[in-house]
This record gives sequence, C-alpha cells and structure tokens, in this order.
Amino acid sequence: MAGAEAAWQAANMGVAVVIHEMRPAVGTFAHRTGHLAEMVCSNSFRSDDHEQNAVGLLHWEMGAAGGIIMETARAHRLPAGGALAVDRDPFAAAVTARLMAHPLITVEYGEIPELPRDGHWIVATGPLTSGSLAQSIRAETGAEALAFFDAIAPIVYAESVDMSVAWMQSRYDKGETVEEQTAYMNCPMDRAQYDAFVDALLAADKTEFREGETAGYFDGCLPIEVMAERGRETLRFGPMKPVGLTNPHHPDIKPYAVVQLRRDNKLGTLYNIVGFQTKMKYGAQTDVFKMIPGLHEASFARLGGIHRNTFINSPTLLDDRMRLKSRPNLRFAGQVTGVEGYVESAAMGLLAGRMAAAELLGRDLAPPPPDTAMGALITHITGGAEAKTFQPMNVNFGLFPPIDAKGGRKGRKDRYKAYTDRAKESFAGWLAGQ
Repeated sequence: MAGAEAAWQAANMGVAVVIHEMRPAVGTFAHRTGHLAEMVCSNSFRSDDHEQNAVGLLHWEMGAAGGIIMETARAHRLPAGGALAVDRDPFAAAVTARLMAHPLITVEYGEIPELPRDGHWIVATGPLTSGSLAQSIRAETGAEALAFFDAIAPIVYAESVDMSVAWMQSRYDKGETVEEQTAYMNCPMDRAQYDAFVDALLAADKTEFREGETAGYFDGCLPIEVMAERGRETLRFGPMKPVGLTNPHHPDIKPYAVVQLRRDNKLGTLYNIVGFQTKMKYGAQTDVFKMIPGLHEASFARLGGIHRNTFINSPTLLDDRMRLKSRPNLRFAGQVTGVEGYVESAAMGLLAGRMAAAELLGRDLAPPPPDTAMGALITHITGGAEAKTFQPMNVNFGLFPPIDAKGGRKGRKDRYKAYTDRAKESFAGWLAGQ
C-alpha cells in the first residue's frame, strides 16, 4: 500500500520512479499474488465517515491529495454498511495496472536484500519485511527492530452458510442503500452456544511463538482466542456484540452474541468472519468455527493464520521528513514505521512520496499540520510517541491537538465534527501551499 502510493505521488510530481517488488519470485506467508497493493488480512479500509471518524477523515485527505489507493478502492467498493470494503483481487490488479501504465513508473521484480547505499529510496516493505532486509535495517540503526504478531481471519464460501439461521443486516442498518444496509451475514448465538464456543476457543490447539520470539500482539488485531483469554465476556463487547441487530427468523428473541461475516468479493461468493483473526491450527479452526450457528456446514476458502510484523522505532530513528537520521537518502513509509492499518500505511506512503519528490525537485516539503489526520500520524511516529513504549498505532482523535470545548461543542458528535472540520481546512491549506 505505502510503496504503491508513494510511487504514484512522486511520479505525478514529475519524478521518475522505480518500484522494486520481490513478489512473486520471493513470496511471503500471507501473500498469494504478485500484485502491488495486495490485501492480506481484511478487505476493509474501515469507516468511510469523514465527519465523525478519524480513519474516514484520512480517507478524505488521501482523496483530496489524489491518492491512488482511495480512488481505486472506491472503484471496487463492496457493500459494507458504513465501511469501505473492496473486492480485493480486482482492486490490487487495478492498482498494479495503473502504476505500470504510468510513463514515469517502472516496476522491477526481485528482492532488495540490504539497504542501498546510493540514490534516493523509500523503504516501504510492509509488515512482512524479508529477513535479510530486516537484518540490514538492524545493522544500520544499531537497534533491534520491534515486532508484533498479526493474525488473519478466515474466509468462507457464501453458499455454504445456512441462511435459515443467518440473516443479512448491517448493524443499526447503516448505509444509504438497501444493499449497504444488508451488507453483513449475521449468525446468532444464545448463551449456551456462546459459552461452548468460548470454551472451545480456549481449549483449541494454537500456533505458539518459536523459542526466542517475544513480540506481542497489536491490540487492534488480536487473535480471537487471545481476546477470549482476557475474559469470557470480552467477545460480546467486541466483534460478537449483539447490538443494532434484529434476527428476522426470531424477531422477539435477542441474541446473546452475534458473529458477523462481511462480503469479500464483488460476486458475493466469499465472506470473511469479521474480527476473527486467529492463531488456531487449521484442524482446530474448522472444528471450532463450525460451532457457530449457520456455519455448521461451512466450506472455507481460506483459513486464518498468524504472521510476524516488523516495524522500526521511528521516534528515535526518523526525522519529520520520514528520513532515516543516519542515512538521509533513505525514507521509511508504511507499516514498517509503526502505523497500523491499510489506510494509515498508504497515507504515510503518500507523504513519503511527496516529500522525496519535493527534495529531488529542489524544494522542502513540511509535513501536514498536526491537526490533520496525516499530520497527527506523522507527528506521532517521528517524535510524538514515547520511544521506550512505542507500539503500532491506528489513526484516532487522541493523536490530534485537543479541540476547545467552548462554543457549545460539548457532545462527542459535535467534538468529532469539530476535529474533522478543522482538519479539512488545515489539509486544504497544506495542499494549496505546495
């Protein structure tokens, strides 16, 4: 995501770009294709609400800046209530085709095993940086790269879901069209079913860390069994919360918990189980997930998995132009910098691409103001975060300078609207000044 966006932005500023992509010659645990911008976990860019949600505001800023990721995502959008979900394979293929068709962009395939010494580079290796390059980064920075484990949710074939049990509805009927308001499959559980499911999660065989691996999980993408370990009711207040939904098969019976599945492709033949990232072993997954009402005969297109994500301690290593302090010809972008999520990663690629191109054109481009979504993120990773406890972070309003609560803006909706109004004005001014 970050590399694709960085290349697009720099090329559109008139700078020739070479993208180095190790896939498909060198694969990873999670990737399946050689496409650029392949989505390996969820197919969702999360909330598209640019007035009440920080990630939706980030969508808006990337669109205002001519971002290829957001523009292509909207062209391949799937119904997902208030979220921006995409048909993942056509999305990645379209991003790849547009980049390769750009007259100033060249794509070269093959692994870059170590940090280059000469030239201007953006290191946007994503969450699955190759072992050799990660070692080169460690050697250059003189510090251990930080890491955490990320998990992938399973995908089921829609035709294998029992719709006499499940039903279609977005939580609180969110969405402007009927299709959006019925974008999710919902599988209800009563208390006994929920308790049995939690027991099975806790007892299932799981993939464990290898000896010497001590990295933790990112709280925004916890394996479901790790959530269950935090308390029996944790899932009911997380991905399995039953609020905002009415079961049309039994409208007078409120489910104790609900498992949601979100469409994963345009044809509607594949659905991923929302929030069900897992480190269970494959055999255990099929046994446990078939306990979910409506999924007792489910057929899986992909089972879940767990992989290691690598990121650097950006607050100590990067300047506010995203350059490595010890080697200013190298910029870092994307999840390797310690932002979490497709949108955040692509946004940091957008900034790195613009900053690198500006420098080559003899200009200095300052980061966006910290009261914008992009500015809040880059401020966080390049000095705003506490280096000793630095962990991956999604965009959120807690990263923004506080809003003055005076003038009647005291409620959460008013406060969030004030954040987004201020950010849009600041971001537009930043774009206009380039």
